[in-house]
Parts: sequence; C-alpha cells; structure tokens
Amino acid sequence: MCGRYAVTLPDEAMRQIFATDNLIQSVPRYNIAPTQPVIAIWVDDAMRRTAKLARWGLVPGWVKDPREFPLLVNARAETMATKPAFRDSVKHKRCILPASGYYEWKTLPNGKKQPYYITLNDGQPLALAALYTSWMGPEGEEVDTVATITVPAGPDVAYIHDRMPALMRGNQIDAWLDSKGTRFAEVAPFVVPQPEGEMAAHPVSTRVNSAANEGPDLIEPVSDTLDGANGDKSMTVKTKKSKQLDLF
Repeated sequence: MCGRYAVTLPDEAMRQIFATDNLIQSVPRYNIAPTQPVIAIWVDDAMRRTAKLARWGLVPGWVKDPREFPLLVNARAETMATKPAFRDSVKHKRCILPASGYYEWKTLPNGKKQPYYITLNDGQPLALAALYTSWMGPEGEEVDTVATITVPAGPDVAYIHDRMPALMRGNQIDAWLDSKGTRFAEVAPFVVPQPEGEMAAHPVSTRVNSAANEGPDLIEPVSDTLDGANGDKSMTVKTKKSKQLDLF
C-alpha cells in the first residue's frame, strides 16, 4: 500500500508543472498521512484543472455515518472498477495527487521494518493516480475525499514491498483527468507498475514511523539501518488504528 508521502514543491512550481488554474498556498510536507488534508488536482464542472484540498481517505457519497465506515486510503487497480466504493469515481472522478516521493516499509529477516523513501529516478515530481468523491453530511456539510491507486510493485522497488502507487506521466495525466471525455477503458493501460530503471529508493530514519514527526531530515538517506550492526533495533513501525472520527 501507499500510506505516507511527501510534497516539497514550491507552490508556483506545482501550479506550473501540473497546469492548474489556481494556486493553493502550502508549506513543504515530509510526512503526509491518512486522514490529513492533501492537495488533489482534478477537472471541475467548468473543465478547468483545479487544485483542491481533500482528505486522504475516500468516503463514498452513499455512506450515512463515516465513523462506521472503513477508511479507504488506497484502491487496488485490479478491483477498483468493480468495487461499489470506487466504481463511480473510476468512471467520473479521477484525480492526481502531486508528490515529491513516497515511503514504504521493507520487512527484514529480523522482523523489523525499515522505511524507504522512493522517488522517480530522474528527480521529477510524482503524479499519484487517485480517485475522489464528495461526502455530504446531515447538516449540509460537504467534504472532498480521495484514495490513491496501487498496483503491483515494479522491478525497482519490489524488494521493498509488493505494491506501489500508480503513477501518471506526461500526456497520461491529461487523459486520466479528463473523466468526461476519456473513458476508463482508454486510461486503464496507464495504471500499471513503473518499468525497470524508473524508480530510485533509499533507507531513511525510523522517525518517519510517527506521523507527528516532520522535517527534511525524514527523506535523507541513513547509513545505520535496522538490519545493520549499528542500526536502531528498538524501533518498529507502529500503525495507529484509523478512525473516521479523525477525519470528520
């Protein structure tokens, strides 16, 4: 799965790279976690490519009480077109999440989990393929929510984890976002693992395990890893149980 990522692009650079009509003021974020607000890009009703703030964790519009519904952080590419929670978004509400890189944890022979920071090999920003929808509350409140799409891991990162986020590149982004003019069958071939030579990865500090930690040091390479002689063997990945109450 993809459960953490970073966005360090300056606002204006993000607007230019992803060709949005608007600019969302933000600060560099190095440890974005589920239930937090994220910048998502989709085409609005006026056919403008717009940057929006959404909550990471999709809640279908037909859900009555989000607190009683599982938090859907990822949608598996193999099943998303048939799952009730995702199938409408697959057809009509596709988006991307700009990112600088994402984190994944490798399970080591000693049972510990070593975090890695993963980027494109050429240093370009990532466009994480995602789905969005809007949930309307009983008082008329409306919340935009998103889920990233995952695919089997490509050859560059399969040694870390068996899944990776689906990435859109170049003209694929245009077609993916054009939910009205481009049928899903036409963009489905884009939702695949990245080929060999596209991705780069390095181990990082276990400080990223806690979503409370932030800062550029989280993406810096480390020499002492959990399977090394001097590694910090006291730390393992601790996952906080998600609750929709955190989201709404």
